[in-house]
Amino acid sequence: MNASDVSDLDIFSMRYSKWHGYISLLICALGIPLNILNIIVLTRSKMRTAINFILTCIAICDMTTMLSYVPFAVHFYCQYSANSILPEKNSLQWMNFLLVHLNVTATAHTISIWLAVALAIIRYHQIHSPAHGSITHMRRIIRARVITGTIVIFSIVILIPNYLCHKLKLHQSRDNSTLYVFEEWRLGSAQVDTIRVIALVMYSSLAKLLPCVMIIIYGGLLLRTLHKTIQHQQQLAATSCLNSKRSNNPSRTTTMLLIVFVLFIFTELPQGILILCCIFIKNFFERTYIPLGDVMDIFTLLNNSINFVLYCTMSQEFRRAFVEVFCSSSRNDDRNKYPASSAVYQNNIKTSYI
Repeated sequence: MNASDVSDLDIFSMRYSKWHGYISLLICALGIPLNILNIIVLTRSKMRTAINFILTCIAICDMTTMLSYVPFAVHFYCQYSANSILPEKNSLQWMNFLLVHLNVTATAHTISIWLAVALAIIRYHQIHSPAHGSITHMRRIIRARVITGTIVIFSIVILIPNYLCHKLKLHQSRDNSTLYVFEEWRLGSAQVDTIRVIALVMYSSLAKLLPCVMIIIYGGLLLRTLHKTIQHQQQLAATSCLNSKRSNNPSRTTTMLLIVFVLFIFTELPQGILILCCIFIKNFFERTYIPLGDVMDIFTLLNNSINFVLYCTMSQEFRRAFVEVFCSSSRNDDRNKYPASSAVYQNNIKTSYI
């Protein structure tokens, strides 16, 4: 590449790539434990609902992405320069790992965003469904499990062209060393393979754009419902403070889910648009999409790791379950270590909740 061909975006990408591995490892070091906490809390018996089941599956997908990203960042960014091509870096074993990493993360992203669509639809129908009781509760959980299984199968099927289009080729360096690189896609030219065009069209439309559009539609419906709920709460507040407090939980849950949806749209929608541009605009993939790849990865990792903070901030039920899981067990250990009278122990319990 000549100096005249280097754009400002390329310069930014090369400079940022020196820090990308360390930043992504820091995010993963925080995000993986936080998602484990999400899974532990959301799978408690008191927390088993259709919404929480899907949130648990999203946490598993997010954790899978970050677990795969850790060795990728260490090898391709920290141990070696991101812009280098070396026999040790581009060995057959590591390039096969990179191939698996790309497919695993693409699958996890696709499952995760379609789970967000299911979350929006289920929440919308729950708000407008007057049915309650244990039987309805179990039916909703079973339905959520069936929907999740369907989403997993659907995501794998639509990504089959994506699995097939990544191919390795043997590359001979100047010093006659053997290394491996990915075949060029030649996007935007007449030489591009049909399978790669199909893969990008399906990935951008079915794994990015369509689910984002559905989230926007059902998110808008939820937002309108939330507005009506707040108006209803204000009317109740004028007559009965008790009823107003009782109706506060559903609106806070809806608000929390709306923030989750906004994060998904902010992360996934631009990627879908950029992928479509790669198909129709010549050299867009090399000059724009590739330089922006690290930045898009960071936004995705941040989205994968932020949900625990969101749940703790917005959900009193989540905070209560978290305290029961982790704080009550530590108090029981202290009680076994240092036997005390029942009155003193009960006083300690009360003090801890202040």
